[in-house]
Amino acid sequence: MRSITDALTTARDHRWGLFTDLVFAIVWVTMVNLLFGVIDGPTWAYYMLMLAGIVAYFGFFASLERAKETEN
Repeated sequence: MRSITDALTTARDHRWGLFTDLVFAIVWVTMVNLLFGVIDGPTWAYYMLMLAGIVAYFGFFASLERAKETEN
């Protein structure tokens, strides 16, 4: 089992990545909640959009990495 100091060290080493992940998750969940607050869609569609956030996350950051590679 990891100690708290190990967890804090890992968080410090990866702080921008963790921060970016957190911001992406907060923005995605907020957008889906706002959308479904307005249109009052079915529950299954709500959960599908929440799951689509996983695909969107990896797709966004994969395309970002590819753009950085082609730029250099």
